[in-house]
Amino acid sequence: MKKSQQAAILTAILAAALYALNSPLSKLLLERVPPTMMAALLYLGAGIGLAAVRAVQRGLHVENREVPLSRADWPYVAGMVALDIAAPICLMVGLSRTTAANASLLNNFEIVATSVIALCLFGEAISRRLWMAIALVTLSSMILSFEDAGSLRFSVGSLFVLLACVCWGFENNCTRRISGKDPLQIVVIKGFGSGLGALAIALVLGEECPAPGAMLCALALGFVAYGLSIFFYIHAQRRLGAAKTSAYYAVSPFIGTALSLLIFREWPVLSFWVALAIMGAGAYLASTD
Repeated sequence: MKKSQQAAILTAILAAALYALNSPLSKLLLERVPPTMMAALLYLGAGIGLAAVRAVQRGLHVENREVPLSRADWPYVAGMVALDIAAPICLMVGLSRTTAANASLLNNFEIVATSVIALCLFGEAISRRLWMAIALVTLSSMILSFEDAGSLRFSVGSLFVLLACVCWGFENNCTRRISGKDPLQIVVIKGFGSGLGALAIALVLGEECPAPGAMLCALALGFVAYGLSIFFYIHAQRRLGAAKTSAYYAVSPFIGTALSLLIFREWPVLSFWVALAIMGAGAYLASTD
């Protein structure tokens, strides 16, 4: 394996580790911040944080060798921003109605969404091994989505998390089309565009701004879990493609699940552990494809 590809894999895993902070810490902040407002602050934190990074680079006269976005890229940018408004809102609503551990593990469904969309819309190859991974992740997600297996009742919170994953699957493929362009510019546009869009929706819904302390915490979490994570994710996509990057990114839900269990001291039911084992097998097949 070439060093450049090894670096891309490590970058994808770093992006995953940073994003893993999102579910457990957002679950804590949702006690003080309404869901749609929380989604807005997370993306605004990403935009503000990386805009500050760019300002520091310019102040230090660091040469920017990245290719800026062109007019031909704007349809993908518009799709990326719109999907990034919908996805975190769905995730925050889902988090408010299910456990952080459950939501973290369900985030692996993004592998399925990203890979299938990459195949159907852009013709990216999916191997037999990755198809097996998709099947296992889908099965695990179905188990996690049942609130009551006896009555076959679905968990509303889990369904919202899965919907967020589908949105991010489309968004990952939009981002893949422009991943050769300036990552900082992309994330700043993502942050401000999606953050302001979600903020407008939050205000229309009548959600109030949180206390300054909670607001700063949400912005800081957005900078790390969304801003820096997306920045590294885009770098990884350049070498690996959308489907492969999403596969290595699969470690994120397991880190988030572990953090959630530690923070909230929840002991899940047996079906969760069965789903965890199946999800682990699927993620292993995907990441070693």
